[in-house]
Amino acid sequence: MQEQLEKVRRILSSSRRMVFFGGAGVSTESGVPDFRSQDGLYRQKYAYPPETILSHSFFLSHAEEFFAFYREKMLFPDVQPNAAHKKLAEWEREGRLSAVITQNIDGLHRKAGSRRVLELHGSVWRNHCMDCGKSYPLEYILHGTGVPRCSCGGIVKPDVVLYEEPLDESVLLAAVEEISKADTLIIGGTSLNVYPAAGLIDYFRGENIVVVNKGATARPLEGVCMVDEKIGEFFSHL
Repeated sequence: MQEQLEKVRRILSSSRRMVFFGGAGVSTESGVPDFRSQDGLYRQKYAYPPETILSHSFFLSHAEEFFAFYREKMLFPDVQPNAAHKKLAEWEREGRLSAVITQNIDGLHRKAGSRRVLELHGSVWRNHCMDCGKSYPLEYILHGTGVPRCSCGGIVKPDVVLYEEPLDESVLLAAVEEISKADTLIIGGTSLNVYPAAGLIDYFRGENIVVVNKGATARPLEGVCMVDEKIGEFFSHL
């Protein structure tokens, strides 16, 4: 690992506008389960496949089942940022990192102190009434039962992107702009097999790409610095 650490340190020391693009592997070291690993949600047995439960159409037609699964398997309010989250927030404070672009919905980057966080798939910490738009905190969903209702009677929906739903266009455009202006792109904790999010890295025009991920990425990347390590553990040495 030492040789890789030195190589990454050299790249980072010469960088002036870094952007981080991350996935589930950034949060697993904090105790948040992922979807696609050997023990992930997609390999567990439920009455319906997780991909079905977390779809827009299932949410509309089986709201009770959706929220039962959501409360049990998607909400981890007490987990804390790990070394990766904290290091990224530190680089932002130093003016070296311009943005964190994440596929995660757990809010750990913000909890660590990062301010410029583009949450491609939304956040469990934000919820709104589908009828009147009133906002509700995570606790309203977490400590309730059944289908959460607004004071107006509408369903309170988490601000997370479900299957069959498009990504927020303003967040996507901001991510494209950040990546296209970066001189170094750090990709961490993702195998790059979730689209359209993974396609964002194609907008990078800078000099260096650093990939820190346990295991190979789904798409081949040439001319990059590859680190096959857990990102939190690796970042704790930077």
